[in-house]
Amino acid sequence: MRSGVKVAVVGGVFAVVAGGVGYGAVNLWNGMTGGKTAATSSDGSPRTSGPITAEETATTAKDFLAAWAEGDTTKASQLTNKPVEAEPALAAHRTAAHVGGLKLTAGTPTGTTVPFTVSAVVTYDGQRVPWTYTSRLTVVRGLTTGQPRVAWQPAVVHPQLKDGETLKVSTSGAPPIKALDRDGEELTAKKYPSLAPVLDELRKRYGAEAGGTAGVELVASAEGDAPDRTLLTLRKGKPGELTTTLDAGVQAAAEQAVKRYAESSVVAIKPSTGEIRAVANNRKDGWNAAFLGKQAPGSTMKIVTAALLLEKGLVGAEKAAECPQTATYYGRTFKNLDDFSIDGGTFTRSFARSCNTAFIKLIDDAKDDAALGQEARDVFGIGLNWQMGVPSWDGSVPAETGGEAAAQYIGQGTIQMNALNIASITATAKTGTFKQPVIVPRSLDDREIAVAPRGLDGSAARQLRDMMRATATAPYGTATGAMAGVGGDKGAKTGSAEVDNQGQSNSWFAAFADDLAAAAVVQAAGHGGDAAGPLVASVLKAR
Repeated sequence: MRSGVKVAVVGGVFAVVAGGVGYGAVNLWNGMTGGKTAATSSDGSPRTSGPITAEETATTAKDFLAAWAEGDTTKASQLTNKPVEAEPALAAHRTAAHVGGLKLTAGTPTGTTVPFTVSAVVTYDGQRVPWTYTSRLTVVRGLTTGQPRVAWQPAVVHPQLKDGETLKVSTSGAPPIKALDRDGEELTAKKYPSLAPVLDELRKRYGAEAGGTAGVELVASAEGDAPDRTLLTLRKGKPGELTTTLDAGVQAAAEQAVKRYAESSVVAIKPSTGEIRAVANNRKDGWNAAFLGKQAPGSTMKIVTAALLLEKGLVGAEKAAECPQTATYYGRTFKNLDDFSIDGGTFTRSFARSCNTAFIKLIDDAKDDAALGQEARDVFGIGLNWQMGVPSWDGSVPAETGGEAAAQYIGQGTIQMNALNIASITATAKTGTFKQPVIVPRSLDDREIAVAPRGLDGSAARQLRDMMRATATAPYGTATGAMAGVGGDKGAKTGSAEVDNQGQSNSWFAAFADDLAAAAVVQAAGHGGDAAGPLVASVLKAR
């Protein structure tokens, strides 16, 4: 050990400090261990096999921490089982992370694992910030040398470091933002927890445009597109103001609504503009499934299917429509919930009661199994690469044939949607024209907004709205109960999406009330009107 390192043993632990004379500490250590090193056994011969001893664990940890504290990264790395990987990581701790005054204090070993505390000062651009944290190392026997070595992994340097990451001080991160709703009220993740991932993305994309200044942070950094993770803030940045399209009142209602059900998501959109008024999730993983989820939407997809059939003239809202108990297409048989059927009913009644067979029986008349995907894209904007201001999945209706195409007619099979997509579909049904959802004004960055090739045929649009109104108000409508307390011009569609190996269907619900549309999904919650319906209704009431 070099004379620039001092080791102190107090109460069963030892500390390694850069910048002192280590003779007395070494003598004290020798007095405790008998002067044995990790490379020798009790008779002084090299140890090349067998379990790691307590003596080897303590001595190897001492030598490694001493070399690291002194700044001898070559020596420290050679005391690991992966010196080629260890040396640059240990060097970056001192150089790229600007760490000085390093003190490493080891605790009492547990088996071959030694916990230790790192105390240092990070100095950069006039800032001096103390940095203390705990980590641990494990001693193993080298496969080639048979000598005890520190099992190398990035987490030895810092417990939050992952493979492929290194430490560095960064001033290039996006400045913080003060996000505002459309009326100037501040939106924070503390008050609106569901907005945490959204606000983080807005900061990354628009921190600079909002007029803020970046702070100085010590981060865990990886190559590629993976974002840096802050481990220590040296200087806080100055936030800039960013106005969003969100509505604090509607957002608050959405946050409360999703608390009722685990694994639920909801989105609210203003149909006349496409402006997003609220987004909320209640998920254990904190993921923004409302914008990024991909799953079958069940019968809420019948909004698009009905639009297709209406435009082709295959149905009329008040024309008779068959709704038998079962319908078969290319050998695949479909049935209705609880095997119901409707005798002598209209297409409106089949839509409002969510009769699967009424839709399946008409797919052959459409004469194009891929027509549904074309309708979804050309009229409802699905799959047009939405540029909302934050990442999103804009839905998918792949071209299919036979029984798989029939399943798509009722929102099953290979269709993938999320609450955002279904809320947008509902908004398009309300106005007849697709308005790409946005969460920040386009003027902020002049990004390209998706435009659907055409609007919904006027007659088809009027009939579709009337059918959705019947679903929300008629005695036979599957959404009537959930929408009972919602006022104004209202319409809805329920959905239940079957999922393989899942006992209950996912609950879906889509609705509009005046100039607000919303959609929700609740995992494994059954019928759309029972779980997702009340959730959507409470959001619409907040308009």
